[in-house]
Amino acid sequence: MSGHSKWSTIKRKKGALDQKRGKIFTKIIREITISARLGSSDENANPRLRKAILTAKAANMPADNIKRAIQRGTGELPGVSYEEAIFEGYGPGGVAIMVEVMTDNRKRTVAELRHLMTRYGGNLGEPGCVAWMFEKKGLITVNKDDVNEDILFEHIIEGGGEDFSEEEDAFEITTAPEHLIDVHEYLEKQGFAIRNSEIEMLPKNTVRVTGSVVGKVLKLMESLEDHDDIQKVHANFDIPDEELVGVE
Repeated sequence: MSGHSKWSTIKRKKGALDQKRGKIFTKIIREITISARLGSSDENANPRLRKAILTAKAANMPADNIKRAIQRGTGELPGVSYEEAIFEGYGPGGVAIMVEVMTDNRKRTVAELRHLMTRYGGNLGEPGCVAWMFEKKGLITVNKDDVNEDILFEHIIEGGGEDFSEEEDAFEITTAPEHLIDVHEYLEKQGFAIRNSEIEMLPKNTVRVTGSVVGKVLKLMESLEDHDDIQKVHANFDIPDEELVGVE
């Protein structure tokens, strides 16, 4: 099981941190804004914007919010100018971590990120220190209820996907990054209930985490996810299921 799969499963069990804390709209709006700024306001000509709008609709974001975010990106409405960056480092137990950031103040974000990493027993590293441990993939999560595994696999291949893994309450489908939207839309047309789809950095190998290190890793991951400037967090840890008993 990949580190991302494990973290995704944990987040689902804990009640979808972003949604619970009311931060998902903020992160999606930033993604829509910068997608429109870097590309165009036409989602058909801007795959990144198209993906961001799909995510917004899946989160039940009002159409007016989506429109305003696009207009801020194109300059039709005033807005904050965000800068994208990726930071890398190590967490407790030697866990490799990559953090995708969207910020209007890089120095502030770096200082706060360094503080969080140090607080929970990790450290911020140099660019490239852990990137080689990850591979960029599209990841689609499909609700497991009433899904026939063989039929799903057939549709994944027909739709241009690569493979899938079975989790406790969902199937996770991997695709080439450039095929994510097409596979998402194809599976949706076939009637599958898609919970989420994202471009992710999946670990090539995982680090097994046990004992007291488990709590430290999870607290660091939650703190990073909860930061306003952090869009996504990727890690290569694997925690045995028995170590997660009682985790809330």
